[in-house]
Amino acid sequence: MSKIDGSQGRLGLRVLTTVLLLVATLGVAFTWLGLSGGSAMAQKKESQFTTDFRLEDCDFQATGENTYFVLRPGYRLVFEGEDQGDTVHLEITVLDETKDISLPDIGTVTTSVVEERESVNGELAEVSRNWFALCEPTNDVFYFGEDVDIYNEDGTITHEGAWQAGVNGATPGIIMPGRFLLGSRYFQEQAPGVAMDRSENVEMGLEMNTPAGTFDQCVRVLETTPLERGESEKVYCPGVGLVVDNGVQLVEVGSGGGGDDGDE
Repeated sequence: MSKIDGSQGRLGLRVLTTVLLLVATLGVAFTWLGLSGGSAMAQKKESQFTTDFRLEDCDFQATGENTYFVLRPGYRLVFEGEDQGDTVHLEITVLDETKDISLPDIGTVTTSVVEERESVNGELAEVSRNWFALCEPTNDVFYFGEDVDIYNEDGTITHEGAWQAGVNGATPGIIMPGRFLLGSRYFQEQAPGVAMDRSENVEMGLEMNTPAGTFDQCVRVLETTPLERGESEKVYCPGVGLVVDNGVQLVEVGSGGGGDDGDE
């Protein structure tokens, strides 16, 4: 075995040091790229929720229905159950009322008013008046906003989550597409910083047993929002609409008082 003289040893040391620095640099670069790639993937995943809808192609109707959503004045759904340890009673009624919504480049859309009244442990907790319209010919049901009254334990009433399409940059979303495609992801509400609920169609062909009856060919929707953590699940059934909302189930379906006639 030959001996290495001093100059060769120093050269070898410099080469080794250069190699180690290069490896370290590449390691940092790969780590950065990994983090950057993860962030890009997260942004890509976020962008997979549809936000752009061809509203200009719609002939909006205030009344009507698609397979999983009914906008017929007087139509009423009643739910009961437990949610996070609380006893919940929820009534959803399609009122015999309309509200006109003005949108840039679209004009005025006449929407149906759907009231939700929720009681928690026997006390009125929230009343909202939601505005929907059916798009012909796609049969998509669009969501145009809501008025919200939240009844707090201290006796005050607040309005968190209220929004209206065409105001402060808010635009309509889809509450229920006319054609349910598994895997579809879309925004229901598009009011930046206020209401940004979004849906993912996650399951089809379900049979649901509820106190109101047994329903076939139902679909499950997963709801999230970029404004907060967590998720909720809803199940819709043909000809009925919503039958399960997290821990509450449909107990009654039919017609009830529709409210007063006229536009707001």
